[in-house]
Amino acid sequence: MIEATGLTKVYGAYRALDRVSFEVRKGEVVGFLGPNGAGKSTTMRILTCYNSASGGSAKVHGYDVFDEPLAVREKIGYLPQRAQMYGEMSVKEYLRFVADVRGIDDASFNKRMRNIVEVCGLGTVLGKDIRQLSHGYRQRVGLGQALIHNPPILILDEPTSDLDPNEKAEVLEYIKEIGKDRTVILSTHNLGEVEESCARAIIISKGRVVADGAIDEVRARGGRVRYQLLVDEKAALRGTAPSNEEVSAALGAIAGVLSVKELPTDDRAHGFTLLGNKSTDLRGEIFKLCVEKGWLLLEMRRDIQKLEDVFKSLTKGDEAADRLRTAAPADEDDEPADEDEDDDVEDEAGEDASDDDDASDDKADSKDED
Repeated sequence: MIEATGLTKVYGAYRALDRVSFEVRKGEVVGFLGPNGAGKSTTMRILTCYNSASGGSAKVHGYDVFDEPLAVREKIGYLPQRAQMYGEMSVKEYLRFVADVRGIDDASFNKRMRNIVEVCGLGTVLGKDIRQLSHGYRQRVGLGQALIHNPPILILDEPTSDLDPNEKAEVLEYIKEIGKDRTVILSTHNLGEVEESCARAIIISKGRVVADGAIDEVRARGGRVRYQLLVDEKAALRGTAPSNEEVSAALGAIAGVLSVKELPTDDRAHGFTLLGNKSTDLRGEIFKLCVEKGWLLLEMRRDIQKLEDVFKSLTKGDEAADRLRTAAPADEDDEPADEDEDDDVEDEAGEDASDDDDASDDKADSKDED
């Protein structure tokens, strides 16, 4: 559904993307991750035909983003990080406006609206002006405009940015519902959201792809597996209850255990974290030890390291944002770099005000032409 091959984007002396390649298959929900300034938004804007690349190629639904941009835009729904909307329009008027731009007839619009209102939870705000809505509801409207033409592919750039925990949970539920029959690329800084809603993750750093695979595969890249266990210190199956030092020494003697660390617990149990190689499973040996010693094992859990840990190790020392600040001025034909990256060096308040003015001017021009 999406194929990027050697995508490169250069702004003057700054290389925002450096030969980025990946594929997204039909029905996948993919988390697209990276630090600020790593190239996420640049990649998304190339795939959605808002930016051109300096090199490489990209296809969406079989159409080349450079040669067939209109065909590509028919197949995608795009929610940018800072989606601009006409605040004086009601939700229904705005969605009707977007449908008109896309050439959707009345019958199709009414049918699509019923589905969007249900999926995005817009039933109570259809008659309200957009400027009266909370940020969470504006994000729902943004999802609605991305879905109005029933696209097979969704590209969502930080859809939960600036939402409170309840709003984030709701938007994620909508995305998971939407993703059941669509291909979705989701960019976010919240790695928990990716683990919750995505089956696959692509991590980009300094303009390059540094990890790509199923969530468990990416988490296993560190080569370490963590075991957490609790041993009752007040009771034993036979003999006396073990001491903390006794348990720690015995666990450390198991073949394959790389380290043992005591965890703070209540006054009833010894808690430990063990590290081992991902190629071996130590649970059997740990359980066998407890049986032989007569220790009462209350809990044992095996965890591959968190996605957050892998992300930090793969992107540590990413100086993309700093390089962006000190890069030479962009060529005249290029966009300024600070308009191309997410949350890097731009003045957000100034940008938002400028965008609002542009939106108002565009609407005024449209009325004049009418």
